[in-house]
Amino acid sequence: MEPLVAILSGLFFSAAIYLMLSKFSIRIMLGIAILGNGVNLLLFTAGRLTREVPPIIPAGLDTLPAGAANPLPQALILTAIVISFSFLAFLLVLTYRAYQDTGTDNTDEMRLAEPRDEPVPPVGY
Repeated sequence: MEPLVAILSGLFFSAAIYLMLSKFSIRIMLGIAILGNGVNLLLFTAGRLTREVPPIIPAGLDTLPAGAANPLPQALILTAIVISFSFLAFLLVLTYRAYQDTGTDNTDEMRLAEPRDEPVPPVGY
């Protein structure tokens, strides 16, 4: 089961990198969302995939049994989900405002600081 999830995590990473290399901001946002899911899946896989023994300390013991799932990656993933959702909401608002101001989704055409019609500064004096 773990090799299959590791391959799926690699597919998430490759799809995320492909989308983030695009020049359209919506694709970049989708790539960031998929990258976050890939990282969460990688953390989940690193914490051992065990469905039989939950990460609960039984009565009379001070520590988890040897075959129990590790609760730390689960807590990290829960925190990462909340952080990535808020980051994605911020990026969505930022992308929408950039689209309203520039009228385009293409990052090559978002050139308010460097307009194309401006003359080039002199090379030497």
